[in-house]
Amino acid sequence: MPAFTLLELAQLLSAELHGDGAETISAVATLENAAAGQITFLSNSKYRKYLQQTKASVVLLTAADVEFCPVAALVVSDPYVAFAKVAQLLDNTPRAATGIAPTAQVAADVALGRDVAIGHNVVISAGAVIGDNVQIGPGCFIGEGAIIGAGCKIWANVSIYHRVRLGADCIVHSGAVLGADGFGFANQRGNWLKIPQVGTVVIGDRCEIGASTTIDRGALEDTVIGTNCIIDNQVQIAHNVQIGDHTAIAGCTVVAGSTKIGKYCIIGGACAINGHMEICDGVQITGMSMIIKSITEKGIYSSGMPAATNLEWRKNSARYRQLDQMYQRLRELEQQVAALTPAAGPAAE
Repeated sequence: MPAFTLLELAQLLSAELHGDGAETISAVATLENAAAGQITFLSNSKYRKYLQQTKASVVLLTAADVEFCPVAALVVSDPYVAFAKVAQLLDNTPRAATGIAPTAQVAADVALGRDVAIGHNVVISAGAVIGDNVQIGPGCFIGEGAIIGAGCKIWANVSIYHRVRLGADCIVHSGAVLGADGFGFANQRGNWLKIPQVGTVVIGDRCEIGASTTIDRGALEDTVIGTNCIIDNQVQIAHNVQIGDHTAIAGCTVVAGSTKIGKYCIIGGACAINGHMEICDGVQITGMSMIIKSITEKGIYSSGMPAATNLEWRKNSARYRQLDQMYQRLRELEQQVAALTPAAGPAAE
């Protein structure tokens, strides 16, 4: 298990140390439940009440909170970012695979990099390229001509179809499917005719794809996910979608075909984004929103209705069905008021 002294952490984080630099830290924990040998953080003032009682060996916090800290402190400008960096240093998550399992089936012409690990019952098809230090968990399928960049970690039972290209240092969680056919069909007098999906999926470096998420291959051109995108569990990304760098999408969101999402966007959970939309850079969409037209200005957008009591919801639903009738009555009243209002005459001399 990795461990660091407070002095080492202070140097790595460029932090100001208050306390014994020789003390050793080997784990992370919450402010409320941390124990000796653990590091925690305070980034939200509403949790300051737990600071006085913390049993952590050290707390990451800002200069504004250091006087209230009863234990050692590492003073930083952004405690949450610093905590993320420390959590990476102390990460004890197991590997997806170690060595090359005897039950793995690797085609003869697959290009394997250095120190590749392949779990049991993995199938890697002809022409695939696997970069250095890649981990592929048990039961995965890698299709013909797929490219897996260096340092990727692919958890169990992931399916990566033919010619999909995955950048360096990506994480793909269990059950994800990258490169399945997009929903492309033509209708001939009631009969659906399949349109072969001949594009692929291209994913940039340092992306994370959540469990059971599906990213469809393009119909003619590629589905493209930029660098450092994070996509949560059970997200559906349809064919020919383009997602810009550093965008985050929360769980159960659906993005329909040929939509373009910009850079640095944040999309909440259970959103539905219609096809052929364009969403500019820096947009935030709150959870359960439905986007049916393009967004051209940076900002926060919402459309989901907050929860209410059932009685209130039923009343509002009934009134919503009367909305057009109420509008027509309002127009009639406005016309009646206008008819009763005398027209303005010439100004008095």
